[in-house]
Amino acid sequence: MRCGQNKRRKKAVKIYGIWALLVILINLAAWLVPGLCDWYIRYIFPMWINSYGRLMDFFPFSVGELMLAAGVGLVVIALLLGLILLIGTMIRALQNCRRKSAGAAGKQADPVWCPAWIRRYYRFFAWTLLAVCTVMTLNCSLLYHASTFSEQYFPDAQEEYTLEQLIEVRNMVVERCNALSLEMERDEAGRILQSGTARDMQEAAIRAMQRLGESYDQLDGYYPHPKPFAASDFFCQQYMQGYFFPFSMEANYNDVMYIMNKPNTFCHELAHLRGYIYEDEASFIGFLACIQSGDPLFAYSGYLSVLNYLDNDFYQAIGGNREAYLAQPRISAQVRKDNVFVTDEEWERINGRALIDTETVDQISDVLRDTSLKAFGISDGVLSYNRVVRLLLEWYYYG
Repeated sequence: MRCGQNKRRKKAVKIYGIWALLVILINLAAWLVPGLCDWYIRYIFPMWINSYGRLMDFFPFSVGELMLAAGVGLVVIALLLGLILLIGTMIRALQNCRRKSAGAAGKQADPVWCPAWIRRYYRFFAWTLLAVCTVMTLNCSLLYHASTFSEQYFPDAQEEYTLEQLIEVRNMVVERCNALSLEMERDEAGRILQSGTARDMQEAAIRAMQRLGESYDQLDGYYPHPKPFAASDFFCQQYMQGYFFPFSMEANYNDVMYIMNKPNTFCHELAHLRGYIYEDEASFIGFLACIQSGDPLFAYSGYLSVLNYLDNDFYQAIGGNREAYLAQPRISAQVRKDNVFVTDEEWERINGRALIDTETVDQISDVLRDTSLKAFGISDGVLSYNRVVRLLLEWYYYG
C-alpha cells in the first residue's frame, strides 16, 4: 500500500515538474521569439474568450472577484498553517531535547512535525499556484510582449511632437468636453442622468467596441458583458475604476464611481480582452470606442477620460506658465464638476463605513500596482498610464 502511494507521489512530482518547466519555457519564448505573441493573440487567445469568456458571461456576478477573494483566503490559510508547523516543530524539538537529557531509550521522534492533513493542504496549494501561473501566462504575461497598437496601426507616426501639436489636440478635447457637457440630461442637483439600465450601457459598450473593430481588426469579435464589483466601495478606496481578471476573462468595473467614468471604463476593460494589456493602449482604445459610438454620453465620457492627461502634459510643457495656460481655451466649470471619480456624498458614505482608511488602502494599492506592472517589464510602472497622450497625438495626425 505504502509502495503504491510512493509511486503515485513520484509520478505527481514528475508531472508537476514538467508542467512548471513548460510554463517557464513559454515565458522565456515570449521574451526571445519575435512575433510569437502576435501569433498567439491572433490565433489562440480568442479561443479562451470565445469559450471560457462566454461561460463566465452566464454568471451575473463577478467570478473573478470571488476567485481573488478565495486566493487571498488560501494564502492566509497557508501562512497560518506555516505558523502552526513552526510551533509544532519547536515543541517536538523541545521534547527530543528533554528525552535526550533524561537518557530515554528508543528512537527519537521526527524533528519536523507535519501532520498528513497539512501536507495534503500544501500539495493542493502548490497545484493551485501552478494553475494560477499558467493562467497568468496565457491570459496576461504573453500579452505584454506583443506588438503595440502604434506598431500595428500607426507605423508611420513620427517620434517627436511639437508643443503646438500638443496644444491643438488638447484644445480639441477641451472644446468637445465643453460642448458635450451642455447636451447632458441632468437632475435638480446638476448630476448627469443615466438613460436606460446598467445592462443597456454594458451592451452599448460592446457595440461601440465591435464598431471600432471594423477599423482595427484585432478589436473585432465577441465581448462578454462588463460586470460590477460587489466590493465597489473598497475599490473606490484604491481609486480603481475597473479591472481585467485574467483568471475569469472578465471586464469588471466600479459601480459606485460617477456615471461619466463608466462608459470609458467599460470599453477600457474590454480592450484588455482583445490582447491590449498595456494600460495606456486600453485607455486610448476606450477613448476611441466612446467618441465613435454615436452616443453623446459615451462621447463625453471618452473625451473626459483623456482630458486630465492632455491638460497636465500641456501645463508641464509650458513650465507651469499661468499666463500661457489661460491664453488657451479654458475647461468650463461644468466640465470640472463632471470630471470626478466619486461624488462627495459617496465618499462620505464610503469613508464612514471603511474598516481601513482610504489613504492607507490607496498607498498600498499604488505600491502593489506599480510593482506588478514593473514585474511585467513596464519600467515606468503606473506612469505608463500617461503614455496615452502620445497615442492621442499619433491618432490625431496619422490615424
